[in-house]
Amino acid sequence: MARAPAATAATADGEPRSRARDNVKRDLKNLKNDVEAVGREEAERLRGLAAQADESVRARTAELRDRARRYYDEAQVRGREYYDEASERFDEYQRYLSERVQERPLQSTGIALGVGVIIGLLLAGGRR
Repeated sequence: MARAPAATAATADGEPRSRARDNVKRDLKNLKNDVEAVGREEAERLRGLAAQADESVRARTAELRDRARRYYDEAQVRGREYYDEASERFDEYQRYLSERVQERPLQSTGIALGVGVIIGLLLAGGRR
C-alpha cells in the first residue's frame, strides 16, 4: 500500500518546505532589489562623472579655441608687418636700381647683356 505524501514535508532543520521556498523567494527578491538599487546608484554616479567629463572637455576646448584664435590673430598681424616691411624694402631696391640705370644706361645695358649670356650658357650647358 502506498503512503500518501505529506502536505508539508519538513526540511533538514525541521521547517516545512513551502516556508523554506518562500524564504528563498523572498531572499532572491530582496537580492534582486538590492542589485537593482546598486545598479541605479552606479548608473547615476556614472552619469555624474560623464557630465563632469563633458563639462571639463567643453571648457578645455573653449580654452584651446581661444588660444588658437589669439595665435592666429598674432600671426596675422606679424604677417602683415613682415609683408609691409618686405614691400617697403622692395620699393627701395627698385628705386635704387632705377636710379642707377638712369645714371649709367650703357653700363647697365652691358651688365644685363652679360648676365643674360651667362644664364644662356648655363642653361644650354645642361642640354649637351
